[in-house]
Amino acid sequence: MAHTNSTNSDILEAALVHEQSHSTANRRRNEFLATSSPFQGTSYASESGEQTAVPSATGSSQTNSTGQPSNEAMQRSSNAVSHQASSKDDASMRGHPMTVTSTLPDPLEKEDDDYADGYFQPIKTAVTKDTTDQRPSLQKKGSGRMAEEDLFRVLSRRKTNVSDTQGTDITSVVTQEEQAEIERLMSRMFGQNRREHSEEEKTRHVGLVFKNLTVKGMGLGAALQPTLSDPFLGLPRLLARLFARGKSATSKPPIRTILNDFTGCVRPGEMLLVLGRPGSGCSTFLKVLANQRFGFESIDGDVTYGGSDAKEMSKHYRGEIVYNPEDDLHYATLSVKRTLEFALKTRTPGKESRNEGESRSDYVKEFLRVVAKLFWIEHTLGTKVGDEYVRGVSGGEKKRVSIAEAMITRASTQCWDNSTRGLDASTALEYVESLRTLTNMAHISTCVALYQAGESLYKWFDKVVLIDEGRCLYYGLTRHAAAYFEGLGFERPARWTTADFLTSVTDPHERKIREGFADRIPRSAQQFEDAYRNSDAYKHNVEDVRDLEQELEAQRRERLENRSKATKEKNYTLPFHKQAIECTHRQFLIMFGDQLTLGGKWGGILFQALIVGSLFYNMPQTSAGVFPRGGVLFFMLLFNALLALAELTAAFSSRPILLKHKSFSFYRPSAYAIAQTVVDLPLVLVQVLIFDIVVYWMSGLGRTASQFFISVLILFVQTLSMYSFFRAIGSLVASLDVATRITGVAIQALVVYTGYLIPPSKMHPWFKWLIWINPVQYGFEALMANEFYNQNIQCVPPNLVPQGPNVAPQYQSCTLQGSRPGSTTVSGADYIRTAFTYERAHLWRNFGIITAFWVFFVVLTMIGMELQKPNAGGGAVTIFKRGQAPKSVARAMDKGNDAEDEEKAGAADPKLSHEDSSGSESGQPVTGVAKNDSVFTYQNVNYTIPYGKGERRLLADVQGYVRPGRLTALMGASGAGKTTLLNTLAQRINFGVVTGDFLVDGRPLPRSFQRATGFAEQMDVHEPTATVREALRFSALLRQPKEVPIAEKYDYCERIIDLLEMRSIAGATIGKIGEGLNQEQRKRVTIGVELASKPELLLFLDEPTSGLDSGAAFNIVRFLRKLADSGQALLVTIHQPSSVLFEHFDELLLLKSGGRVVYHGPLGKDSRHLIDYFERNGAKKCEPSANPAEYMLEAIGAGDPNYRGKDWGDVWATSPEHEARSHEIQEMIAERRDAPTSSKTDDTREYAMPLVTQVYTVVHRCFVSYWRTPDYMIGKFVLHIFTGLFNSFTFYHVGNSQIDMQSRLFSIFMTLTISPPLIQQLQPKFLGFRNIYQSREANSKIYSWVAFVTGAILPELPYSILAGTLYFICWWFPALGRGATPFATGYTWMMMMLFELFYVGFGQAIAAFAPNELLASILVPLFFLFVVSFCGVVVPFAALPHFWRSWMYYLTPFRYILEGWLGVAVHNRPVKCASSEFARFSAPPGQTCESYTQQFIAMAGGYVQTGANGMCEFCQYKNGDEFARGFNVMYSNKWMDYGVFWAFCIFNFIVVFVASWLFLGGTKSIRNIFRPKARKRQMQMQQANQKA
Repeated sequence: MAHTNSTNSDILEAALVHEQSHSTANRRRNEFLATSSPFQGTSYASESGEQTAVPSATGSSQTNSTGQPSNEAMQRSSNAVSHQASSKDDASMRGHPMTVTSTLPDPLEKEDDDYADGYFQPIKTAVTKDTTDQRPSLQKKGSGRMAEEDLFRVLSRRKTNVSDTQGTDITSVVTQEEQAEIERLMSRMFGQNRREHSEEEKTRHVGLVFKNLTVKGMGLGAALQPTLSDPFLGLPRLLARLFARGKSATSKPPIRTILNDFTGCVRPGEMLLVLGRPGSGCSTFLKVLANQRFGFESIDGDVTYGGSDAKEMSKHYRGEIVYNPEDDLHYATLSVKRTLEFALKTRTPGKESRNEGESRSDYVKEFLRVVAKLFWIEHTLGTKVGDEYVRGVSGGEKKRVSIAEAMITRASTQCWDNSTRGLDASTALEYVESLRTLTNMAHISTCVALYQAGESLYKWFDKVVLIDEGRCLYYGLTRHAAAYFEGLGFERPARWTTADFLTSVTDPHERKIREGFADRIPRSAQQFEDAYRNSDAYKHNVEDVRDLEQELEAQRRERLENRSKATKEKNYTLPFHKQAIECTHRQFLIMFGDQLTLGGKWGGILFQALIVGSLFYNMPQTSAGVFPRGGVLFFMLLFNALLALAELTAAFSSRPILLKHKSFSFYRPSAYAIAQTVVDLPLVLVQVLIFDIVVYWMSGLGRTASQFFISVLILFVQTLSMYSFFRAIGSLVASLDVATRITGVAIQALVVYTGYLIPPSKMHPWFKWLIWINPVQYGFEALMANEFYNQNIQCVPPNLVPQGPNVAPQYQSCTLQGSRPGSTTVSGADYIRTAFTYERAHLWRNFGIITAFWVFFVVLTMIGMELQKPNAGGGAVTIFKRGQAPKSVARAMDKGNDAEDEEKAGAADPKLSHEDSSGSESGQPVTGVAKNDSVFTYQNVNYTIPYGKGERRLLADVQGYVRPGRLTALMGASGAGKTTLLNTLAQRINFGVVTGDFLVDGRPLPRSFQRATGFAEQMDVHEPTATVREALRFSALLRQPKEVPIAEKYDYCERIIDLLEMRSIAGATIGKIGEGLNQEQRKRVTIGVELASKPELLLFLDEPTSGLDSGAAFNIVRFLRKLADSGQALLVTIHQPSSVLFEHFDELLLLKSGGRVVYHGPLGKDSRHLIDYFERNGAKKCEPSANPAEYMLEAIGAGDPNYRGKDWGDVWATSPEHEARSHEIQEMIAERRDAPTSSKTDDTREYAMPLVTQVYTVVHRCFVSYWRTPDYMIGKFVLHIFTGLFNSFTFYHVGNSQIDMQSRLFSIFMTLTISPPLIQQLQPKFLGFRNIYQSREANSKIYSWVAFVTGAILPELPYSILAGTLYFICWWFPALGRGATPFATGYTWMMMMLFELFYVGFGQAIAAFAPNELLASILVPLFFLFVVSFCGVVVPFAALPHFWRSWMYYLTPFRYILEGWLGVAVHNRPVKCASSEFARFSAPPGQTCESYTQQFIAMAGGYVQTGANGMCEFCQYKNGDEFARGFNVMYSNKWMDYGVFWAFCIFNFIVVFVASWLFLGGTKSIRNIFRPKARKRQMQMQQANQKA
């Protein structure tokens, strides 16, 4: 006993001696320390929050009979806490490690008065059962070192308390060996020894100061919804504004102040809590403190880090400042261990900053063990981090990985932005505790923004800043904040958390004013700021800043003395080449971590290779194989180049992680670019080998080793250069949409100017230069030269002319270019030289040029990645439909002023009706809302899903009820099954097996149940372009019964708008996060959409407060209370509720893990019924200041993996309360079953409105959506116009030579190739509509799947027809249409319109059975290449293998459009061969050229003329029809082609309907038909319902 007290006394004495030796600036605090009460003893806090007294110097333990500390002991503990807090504050102010580390009482269990006196020691330790036990003794090595090791011991303790069945505490303490190991490792990482030996530690910039910080941004808080008319009406509107307002009409958007004159400091070891509602400037504040200054108009004032200004830190010490965004950004396929190891390897300091003899690998291993044990993630090290697609660790564990990653950076200043969003209360508390641990141990400055900060979270912080409208309302110590605002005249309601109270003062609806202060309190943000500037809190803050600046100056001098070459700059720890090596290693792990995708990609390549190989199977070595030979080489290049397109998607998906790692100074982005390139080498080689081996040998290309390996080499470097090309585009542009537009035109250029579709000699000069900057062209020349250079091509019919029974070879020739008179063989070298101007001598030159392109694109990628910036700063913008913005907003936008009041136009807008506000505060029920009188009961609910080889039960024997006028909370820890139960009750489960009795008024559920209940999803899924009013009207129109007049439905929507206090934003479009309504407003719309349907039975809400700040959460729950009081029945899942929010609920259904009920029944006043139940059954006593919602979760061991107490599910199952609930449910069923039947329970209609109304309403909404998405439509039009012009100028004024006929064919072929980028554009639209339907509207039975599919198809068609007409005008007339007949022009346009319909249906059909956008985009090139391969262009009809020619040729839709287009384009056009196109031969003696060839021409076509030297010159075709016949194209089939292509278009749309039905549940219906078990289960359920 004496030893413990002696130790503590030594620590305190050392702190006091150090304090007295310091500057006079802190003398007042020293005097306070000297006069404060003596150090009596320390109270330890257990996991459950109970305080256990540690003996004082007398050796006695002051506890009462219950095991709780006596009042005297608690008072002394409080004094000790106060004494220690002061010591800690002073120690941290000087920038030295905290030297007083005795563990304090748990802040959660302390009364407010105690908390104010005894502030802060945010460290929890486990307690032992015997209160006379003492802390492990410490080895005495000097007070500073001793205190630090003591700190490590405290920090590393696990949260191990559990309760046994008797209610006594059991502590599972870590073994002494493990504890000793943790202490040793932590000491190695952060101890005095490392600080003494580490140059890096000696030169850290600790301590954050900001003075007069003002941030300004550009733009308004509101804007008008853009539409498709804007490009056309923009000029008239501008002229109208010019006449009305003069020059100011064209001025730039105004500058608005985002942050105004902030001053403060965060000392080393301190945590700052940033509070404020969304849009107040919290994120901007954190970003600027973290030195992320991109995107703001101006940043004034000084921000210093350890005495160095922001500019110097940005230039030389970026790695010491870290900003952590809201989302956890990690590679999903990497394990936790690999993620942290990578971070460690990139931040391992040099030899001069490591301990003597410690290698890099030793450092990595030891630090990894430290962070894994410290943040409780040892068990997850081998698990993937995961994301929404890849199964991985839980949300709380992912948060801890993020914190561990930040700890590894050893950054001196860390900012965390709203990182508890979506976490339950226990996980959020663990997160903040982890941050506290990190802050104490690494001795850093931490700033954290939290939206719902409970008292258990709030008390871990040292300081708090309150921001509203960009102004500082308070900055100072957390323990003084509440008293400061109470002093201003605000009243803190009972049980309100401090954070809720602070944010409430900024909201006119929430704040409560003390009696007599109504006319004296500040009301606007400006007045609050002025009040703060005139307060003592501000003076203390300024004095604190001044003191810290003096200390930082001394620190700066010390830093300069200790600075060496190694620590002169701390942007990146590793040199560039090692960064690249580490990134390469990680990139390989990422790739092989996702083996399914990699295997699927290689499998797809193999499949495509087999198709292509069979298409060109065993080409002959004669003239018949020349054209296909060029085709297969072109195809090989094109396929591998198009595969590289996937790099675009990957580049944008990984960009946020790249920017985060750049801000963490793990590596330069250019090192990552090199790593990607290095990883490409083996992966691309495998890809090329799979494709080339199959295609090369199946098609019968040159069968020598040198030719094959040269082919592989060229394809390899060509594919590498294309990967780097697309990656460079991705790195240089801002969005995927822009990148897609660029690549759409780039692919056209790459394909056309390769030399295959149009020979270099026929290229027009304005585009011919493209071949010199086209790497694919060099690859094609190399492959062609490699294939043909050593061939002697034997001429065979039809290339051998003339033919006949008496024709001698010396009088024949070949129609191939490069042929010699009188020779029936053609040299391959001559052929490529004449036809393409290619030379074998260029082979290795071309290889070098392609390699140079590859290097150039890699360098471009490196530059682009280095230049990438995070998203621009600034708040969200509310978008209003033109003509529906409130007058104040319209005036502000007209004048260019900031419409900031409307930015928060929900609860905080003072212009909203006072009636609503006062009604809510007085607890009056709302009027005009439909009331419920039905009771919903459920019994014996079980839900089982297939899991592995067995099954897993997610819900077990759940029962309960939902009654009108009652607000029921459904709660439990993460993974307990809250949302699962809610979906089960709402009949929204479509996977697994659900059993149980679900009754409405004692009767089976009516068919209209899903329509007659409201279900507010956790994710606010809405049509982004719809206004609030339109969303409510859509819901009312389709969900209220058809008997209700439309006018009445719309009037009801207006009442809901007023009820939800959304009148000022009724004309605002919902938008997406960051551009549209804020989080609270979106949540209100979600609830409003459900209310607008007049739910006749009940209303389900899933996490309505998730992601909201405390004020918004209060407003939502207050509103739900009003609904319940008006007669609605509500069942609500909720997490992180404060005691104030929890008090609004009437009843509770509490679940534990495994989906078992722990409690069901009334809560009572101050949750007394609930608390009494737990205390009566052995739980610990609930303190008056505790939050009952947190108390009950802690009592049942929620979220505690070490819980070994009683099973509260068994306790409930055997309790009298459970028996009473069961009887109550049976009585309800019996009572309600005998009541008269209402229309609510006997409505048999699945949908409220007939199908015609559904289709009309949905199609109208989709048309409006397209009209309000000008970017998509303009992108579609621009792509059509650009590709049309590119095609026309490539084949401009095409002539009548033989090659010109081929050019007509390829121009038509190019038109077919515009479809893939257009399909890529339209698929996200279709999938967006489907996601809205699938996630919300299908489950609510708003409209049927037929209406959805019709609505998705019809709006595309008129725009596509218009775009196709634009393409036709740009393409046909300048290129192929010169001299064409009116019929040919009209027919081609008609076919063009069909082509537009075809690709819309084709693209939507692919999307209809794809689960997401990524897979849909991957499937597009696969399907397109399959369709285009057999149309007769790549391989002419005659050369197609019999297998494909006999059936696939006729099933390919492009075959018919090609025949139709080409047939009319060349019909009756005379062919005039160019000089190089004639086949020359001599006529036998005594015959003329005409007589010699007469028979042959009559049979084969063509014409002959006598040349200048007497040689016969034979042209293969006489007119275009003969040319077309070579491709099996007949002009006479034109109307058949038109009809068949119509049939294909209709077939595509039928596939869209069928595939959509299958995806949306049809597959399950079909499966159930063929499953006897499923049929039997369905019959049993029907019989049970009939019996009920």
